[in-house]
Amino acid sequence: MKPYWAISMGATTALALLAFAGPASAATELRMMWYSDGNEGEVVRDLLDRFEKQNPDIKVVVDNVAYKAILESLPVQLAAGQGPDMARITDLGGLSKYYLDLTPHVADPEYWRKSFGPYLDWYRKPGDTTGIYGIQNQLTLTGPFINKTLFEQAGVAIPKEGATWDEWAAAANAVAKKLKIPFPIAIDRSGHRFAGPAISMGAKFFNDKGEPAVVDEGFKAMASRIKKWHDDGTMGKELWGSVSGSAYKGANEEFANAQVVMYFSGSWQISQFAKQIGDAFDWVAVPQPCGPAACTGMPGGAGTVAFSSTKHPKEVAKVMEYLASEPVITEFSARTLILPAHVGVAKKGVDFKTDIKLAKDALSAFTGHIGKLSPIAFKLQGYAYNRVLFNAIISRLGQVVVGEMSLDDAYARIPQDIEAQLAEQARKK
Repeated sequence: MKPYWAISMGATTALALLAFAGPASAATELRMMWYSDGNEGEVVRDLLDRFEKQNPDIKVVVDNVAYKAILESLPVQLAAGQGPDMARITDLGGLSKYYLDLTPHVADPEYWRKSFGPYLDWYRKPGDTTGIYGIQNQLTLTGPFINKTLFEQAGVAIPKEGATWDEWAAAANAVAKKLKIPFPIAIDRSGHRFAGPAISMGAKFFNDKGEPAVVDEGFKAMASRIKKWHDDGTMGKELWGSVSGSAYKGANEEFANAQVVMYFSGSWQISQFAKQIGDAFDWVAVPQPCGPAACTGMPGGAGTVAFSSTKHPKEVAKVMEYLASEPVITEFSARTLILPAHVGVAKKGVDFKTDIKLAKDALSAFTGHIGKLSPIAFKLQGYAYNRVLFNAIISRLGQVVVGEMSLDDAYARIPQDIEAQLAEQARKK
């Protein structure tokens, strides 16, 4: 029989070894804040499950949240130093001061430059030309969908490519009147969504020095239509008038329920419509309505970024490299019905995983919009403080719609709001 001291020492040694082994074998836990328009959350979770099997020392917790949380809650968390390690975001330039530069942490920075070159600038602070901060894993384009079935039932001809916004409004109203549809036209309550039509009408958004100069005759041409359409019922006040400030409001549910004739939103809706509508009616992506200056929407999309506040930059970079790899980008795009921003994947093409022809046709239609985008639209999307412009625009136009402000007052207040917010941004630097 062993003496007591031998047993005690053996037990103590075993406990010490266990205590030592525990933390060493524990996986590093990373948190990713994520929003979805369709099935993106399910797909990224499946992809990360595979990553974790290949890398058992890293665990990625995906916190699925509403898009509103990405716009409103995430910036507050980051400002307080309490943000996640990574997130899927759309305000690419606006949050740039919080990003982790992945350049020193990834194995092949040149791969990122070749694969995402045209979009890396969207993530950089003004003056930065080299940093690598995120994965543009979703390219989106704003643009219109119509309920083609309603047009056919009403016996109204669908306007052809090159038709103006006024011609589309007349056609949508004719369908709605004939079939008693509540919303002839719905446009997302978003400054970003307003921008493409405004550029088509001649809005330039910047002066010759590259400084914001939002309110011009082209801008007024589209803003006055927004007011007129809300006044005459072309657009329903129930949508834009149901929220205030810079709050976003979409009409995807109303469109899916066949209550909207024409819905101006964007390519990110395709996955959701494929699942929610299927082939219940013919939902079709149509050419961009035109103004005197262009027929354009806005580019955009979502990117996955890493934040400099992370305590695990090496592990975060490993996750980001995996998500940025060509096979993963290809599968993510195919399964989510999202246009790829990866240059190599876009050139090879994607076999989108859907049996719904309407979805494939819509993806093809939006792909056709890419080469027709206005240079002003690309410039505006790449402007680091575009969110300041978008928020000021939609806040004031929202007040116009509900009768709290005249158009002339809005034209005066929008530049003031932008100037004040840009000054605040400069103060925080």
